[in-house]
Amino acid sequence: MTLILSNEDVGKLLTMRDVIDVLEEAYVELADGRGVNRTRSDSLSPTSYPQATYGLKSMDGIVPKLGVGAVRINSDIVTWPKRGNNVRREKVPAAPNKRWVGLVLLFSTHNGEPLAIFPDGVMQRTRVGATNGLGAKYLSRPDSETVGILGSGWQAGTQLRAVCAVRDIKTIRCFSPSKDNREAFARAMSDDLGITVTPVEQPEDAIRGADIAMCASNSIDNIFFQQWVEPGMHLSEIKRPEIETAALKRADRIVIHTKDTTPLHFTTKDLPMPEKVKGKGWAEAKDTLDIATLPTLPELIAGRAKGRDAPEQVTAFLNNLGMGFQFAAAGSVLYRKAVAAGAGHDLPTDWFTEDVHP
Repeated sequence: MTLILSNEDVGKLLTMRDVIDVLEEAYVELADGRGVNRTRSDSLSPTSYPQATYGLKSMDGIVPKLGVGAVRINSDIVTWPKRGNNVRREKVPAAPNKRWVGLVLLFSTHNGEPLAIFPDGVMQRTRVGATNGLGAKYLSRPDSETVGILGSGWQAGTQLRAVCAVRDIKTIRCFSPSKDNREAFARAMSDDLGITVTPVEQPEDAIRGADIAMCASNSIDNIFFQQWVEPGMHLSEIKRPEIETAALKRADRIVIHTKDTTPLHFTTKDLPMPEKVKGKGWAEAKDTLDIATLPTLPELIAGRAKGRDAPEQVTAFLNNLGMGFQFAAAGSVLYRKAVAAGAGHDLPTDWFTEDVHP
């Protein structure tokens, strides 16, 4: 049988600690050359939806030690609106009933069968949070207690859950441009974490005095600047170019997630794409960082790269691109827990296999 799970199932079964632990284990296999990850690819075309682009995104990976491979697929209507001073990348819930479309397919490496199919949403934000949490575990000062976060959206919550899972955090300050959003976020996360999250009126107020400075936005413009860097601080971002290059140059250690600088882009002729404009988004990542010279998080975890070695050093983790490999690792834990709990719905595996040679 093939297990069909919902986002609600994923949220109930898969904890932040689960994902941190399995990624930490799986990244060693990836660093040792036994894991497999394919660079994300984005195929883009015009759409009838106003002022938008259609995107078909996929990524995949295999974790042999866990006996699974996974493919993540997104069918998106993408826009790049300007919110305040920044251009953002936003997906429109344009599918029927105002919904988004993202799926993960989990397969067995033992016989090739489809083990599970589930939406990507909850797992996606959890694996991003867990990845930055591992960056904080290996790069921030062990005595870090204060977090400043820029962002109050879908990704910001799991960033805080992850950093609180790896450090004994006592103080959190949050800024986002919308007063209502940051105040609602602060109330919700205070209840979630059991730690007071304080909303502040300026980004500097969130970052000043923070041991760990986290960016969790969908901006393709800089939101963190060099004058905010303080000795001993750990910087964390979930996409390029949240932290401006001048700020990164203040760091003594920079670790990236993957050597891949950008997704593989396939577009129709002359299709506008703001993230490829010089100085923004993926163009910023390519223009300002020599990715080939920077160590990756898997290398750091495997002991093949140097991390922080002095309290006063400034460190930075750049979650520059996601991996299909993460969905395979997290999917293995989800599937095991779902089977044990009797969660989801079983469908005949024959519905997803065939008796005709492909």
